[in-house]
Amino acid sequence: MRIFVAPGSLRAGELSVAGDEHHYLGRVRRARIGDAVDLVDGEGHRASASIVRMTETETILSVSTPAAIVAAPPHITILLPLIKGDRMDTALEKLVEVGADSILVWPAQRSVVKLEAERLTSRIAKYEAALAAAARQSGRATVPTVRWSDTLQAAVSSSASSDSKLVLDPTSDTPLDRALAHGDRIVFASGPEGGLAPSEIELLFVAGFVGVGLGPRVLRAETAPVAAVAIVRALTHS
Repeated sequence: MRIFVAPGSLRAGELSVAGDEHHYLGRVRRARIGDAVDLVDGEGHRASASIVRMTETETILSVSTPAAIVAAPPHITILLPLIKGDRMDTALEKLVEVGADSILVWPAQRSVVKLEAERLTSRIAKYEAALAAAARQSGRATVPTVRWSDTLQAAVSSSASSDSKLVLDPTSDTPLDRALAHGDRIVFASGPEGGLAPSEIELLFVAGFVGVGLGPRVLRAETAPVAAVAIVRALTHS
C-alpha cells in the first residue's frame, strides 16, 4: 500500500503519519503493525517502511533510506480549460492515471463554468487534493502540479519552451503521432464544452501550436486530453 507524506519529511528513521493518510491506513486499508508501506513525497522521492505502532490519531512508521525516482520522459503539460461540475474532477483524476505531469487551468471564453477570484485559492486546493488522491489510487509516485492561469496567453507563454505544442482539434486530419517532434517536453491545449473560440485558436497557432485529431469522433472536453496523454504514453512506452 502507498501513502503520501509531506515534502521534506521523508527520511530514514521513525515517521508519524496523521490525518487523511492515517485514516487511509487504519480505516480504508485496515493495516496492522508489521505491514509494509510504500512512502512517496509527491516530489520524486520514495522509501519503503513498516508500521511499528498505531493509535487513534497517528501511525508510526519505521522508514528506510529514501531514493530518488527518475521520471520517464516525455514531460506532458495540459492546458485544461474550466469544465463544468464533476466532469472537471473526472478530467483531473484520469489525467493523473494516464500520466500527465503538469496541468494549467484557464478560463476559456466558451467555458460553461466561471471561477470568481475569491474562490480561486480554495478551488486550486481542491484540485491539488484530487490529484494527490488519484496518484495514490493509481500507484503514481509523483503528484502532477496544477496551477491557475488567468488567460490562455499566460498559459501558452509558460509552455513556450516545449518541443511539441499541440492543440486538440476534432476537425484536424493530422494524427497525433505524426505531429510529435523530437524532444522531451510536450504541451497539449484542449477546449471546453463549447470548443475553443476562433480568437483562442488563432492565438495558439500564432504561438506555434499544431492542430491534431484523435480519430473520427468528437470527444468530450474531459475525454480528449486524457486520450491524448494516453496515446503519447503508449507511443513512448512511458
